[in-house]
Amino acid sequence: MHDRTDIFPRRLALAALVSTLFHIPAALADDAGTVVIDGQRGGYRTLAVAGATKTDALPKDLPQSVRTLTAGLLQDAGVTSLAGALDLASGISRQSDLGGLWDSYAMRGFTGDPNFGSDYMVNGFAASRGYNGLRDIAGTQAVEILKGPASALYGRGEPGGTVNILTKKPRFAPRYAIEAGLASHATRRVAVDLTGPLSDTVAYRMNGAHQGGGSFRDTVRTDRDYLSPSLLWLAGPETTVSYEMEASRQRSPFDRGIPVPAAGPGVPVERFLGEPADGRITVKSLGHQLFVQHGLGNGWSLQGGAAYRDSSLKGHSSEASDLLPDGRTLRRQRRSRDWSATDRSARAELLGSATALGMKHALLFGADGYRFDDTRLQLRRNPSAANAYAIDLYAPAYGAVAAPLAVSVDTLEHQRAHAVYAQDQVTIGERWKMLAGVRHDRYRQSVANRRTASVNGQALSATSPRAGVVWQPSDAVSLYASVARGFRPNSGISIDNAAFPAERSISYELGAKAETRAGLSGTLALYRIDKENVLTTNPVNTDFAIAAGEVASKGVELDVSGEVARGVRLSGAYAFTDARVTRGDNAIRTGSRMPNVPRHGANVLLVAGNAVASIGGGVAYVGERRGEVAASGDFRLPGYTTARVLAAWMPSRRWRLAMNVDNLFDRRYYASSYSRLWVAPGSTRTASLSATHVF
Repeated sequence: MHDRTDIFPRRLALAALVSTLFHIPAALADDAGTVVIDGQRGGYRTLAVAGATKTDALPKDLPQSVRTLTAGLLQDAGVTSLAGALDLASGISRQSDLGGLWDSYAMRGFTGDPNFGSDYMVNGFAASRGYNGLRDIAGTQAVEILKGPASALYGRGEPGGTVNILTKKPRFAPRYAIEAGLASHATRRVAVDLTGPLSDTVAYRMNGAHQGGGSFRDTVRTDRDYLSPSLLWLAGPETTVSYEMEASRQRSPFDRGIPVPAAGPGVPVERFLGEPADGRITVKSLGHQLFVQHGLGNGWSLQGGAAYRDSSLKGHSSEASDLLPDGRTLRRQRRSRDWSATDRSARAELLGSATALGMKHALLFGADGYRFDDTRLQLRRNPSAANAYAIDLYAPAYGAVAAPLAVSVDTLEHQRAHAVYAQDQVTIGERWKMLAGVRHDRYRQSVANRRTASVNGQALSATSPRAGVVWQPSDAVSLYASVARGFRPNSGISIDNAAFPAERSISYELGAKAETRAGLSGTLALYRIDKENVLTTNPVNTDFAIAAGEVASKGVELDVSGEVARGVRLSGAYAFTDARVTRGDNAIRTGSRMPNVPRHGANVLLVAGNAVASIGGGVAYVGERRGEVAASGDFRLPGYTTARVLAAWMPSRRWRLAMNVDNLFDRRYYASSYSRLWVAPGSTRTASLSATHVF
């Protein structure tokens, strides 16, 4: 059967894209002469936030903590992935990432559905349902981090917050750029960004990237491809139509990391304990977005769109099962995964403004829905006395052969949901603002277990309100308070073949925001979140999940970004997070902290420079974390501190040369874990060089 997610035959797509770049007509290239490298003239602050209210709202007018990672910040930091970008924000911690196959993070202590990667949106559409690999940011203009529940606008979501990725849009001013880079472990990267007019009313943009090479992990080689063409059509004086396609492919071995024995020497962080003969897992995703905006006049407009995404994950893996008493013989299990998903969604909204009783109202009314189909086939073989399928931690010899695999999971899941919602942003005089919103969801789920020839399902509904108030005693200071309820259906079935109840939450937040005339802005937030029916991986059988009962998270966060002096840019974040199980069971212990969530975390990046050169550095601290889900263990991941340095030189308006060194002092650390047997070591010192040329 033809794979609908495969648009990278023999890597021709990116090769054709690069070829196109070098065949741009000279006349068009000359027209681009006044374009400067992206990010050099832009700072770390943002003037508006789109995802928090689905309108362009000023950050200081919102009763919630919002952080936008701008193009300038992402370029200075030298990050190429979503995971690297999120490391720059407060209150976000890395989670177990299915052997390096998808993005997984917790925000304010909440991870989301362990059956998939963590939730994120692309231009306001859910884009993480299914199997999408590690997201490249080649096509990303900015990353909005919206703290607190967004259920009143978007429906299902984590109460800790939502990530909204804003993609690069077509421009009518021609610009053509190519970037090439080399990094440690023979890693190479090439990226292109082309944009310009096709006619007086149609513009295009083409973003693409290929990254491939080795790793500090033995025998591990990863290749990532990303391609995103888009079109913008000015269909009339009041009508705009945009279309975007995103295609991605990732090929890498399934890598659970290393065990951390309770006693004895540590396992080298470069040690790969899978089986190279398993080959690489392939994760593919192909998505489309269509969006239409139409002005009705008198301050009112319509907007709506649809999104479609196919994704798949296929391949074999060998994973740690248990460590024998000798402390060096690791028995392994072998699995084969064939997962695929299709996600369809659409929304329509009416926006407008009105004045009543001396108050200004910015109104939004909308309806949306989605249909998600997920197919999972997994084969598995656990070790046995007859075939331990073992490997020596300290003297590995590859080439063992596992016993034949047997089907362990064979499910077909259908999700259907639709909702209506409304929101009112109220301006009361010069100093007060209010935000009120409500959403009502209806959700249906059915899960067919084809191994047992049984079907389970449920129908749910929920109403999710939110309200907030902002007081601005001066133009530079905002004080706010908010409360919101959240709702999130859980996918999959339990080990007992039952559907999971939905997660429900309530969140409270107080905060203060300030801006300086020099261009520095900051947000201080205090919050408390209570959530029930939290889904987490079953510590007894990782093929399934369990509902952990109730979890509470409370904390303090500080985000600072902008210019501290002329030519000196700062990005800083600190978070205190106390996320604990408040009602557990035999599998998840009451009072235990949520895995991989540090009580303290902080990072700072300082860059000084001008349009010719810049230099900077940064430090990141992650505190001690609980390292396993199971109630029976108390494994802890130690805290760590890493440093980075960076520099850039712009010899002309068309060239940018950059150098980045991460983990400068080559600190050994653990990024995340699922248990003592599945611990992901952090990357060793990595240096990268890149050159960008604008035509």
